[in-house]
Amino acid sequence: MAGRAVSRRELQKAEIRAELIEAAHTLVKEGGYEDLTIRKLAARVGYAPMSVYSYFPDKHAILFALAQDAFAVLARRMERDAPADPLEALIKLMREYAAFGFDNPNEYRTVFMTRDPAALPDMEMKGIEKDNPALQLLLARVQACVDAGVLSGDVFAIATLIWTFGHGTVSLLISFPNYPFGDRDAYVERAIDICLAGIRSGSVSPLGDPRRC
Repeated sequence: MAGRAVSRRELQKAEIRAELIEAAHTLVKEGGYEDLTIRKLAARVGYAPMSVYSYFPDKHAILFALAQDAFAVLARRMERDAPADPLEALIKLMREYAAFGFDNPNEYRTVFMTRDPAALPDMEMKGIEKDNPALQLLLARVQACVDAGVLSGDVFAIATLIWTFGHGTVSLLISFPNYPFGDRDAYVERAIDICLAGIRSGSVSPLGDPRRC
């Protein structure tokens, strides 16, 4: 009986936590990272601020939970309807990454472009990298391309270069909407083509190799 009561309490806590994360997503979508506060989050769900603190001790903890949730949503989006061809599957992933940023600009800024250096401490970032399903999917797509002989070199380095190129493209298009990039989707396609052409031009060495600039 006691075990059942504990299970009910744990289930209730999980449901409330999920409700808080969903409300945090809404606040970020509406007003960006600056609009995400414990007080506003509590008001959104109708709880006392002290109740929220029992789930998230500070704003940084909320951001960490938001990032984990966003990475899971992004991974599901990137994995959906993937082509059988490994290179086409990788290209599809890159397109979906960009589309996610354009569909959720405030959330993208919050998760990928936050200016709060304390929001995601190094230890937590290591956990995100290890358990991030979006990153793991990118690594798997790159590995499939290497196995098929389409790409050559260190899988982690290739994946990081692709993310660097993709993040740069998306963040610029979001941050500078009046810059003359031309058609947004055409610009993304050009960026993908140039990124993959550069990576395919030779074998990619591991990161930190002093022979690479």
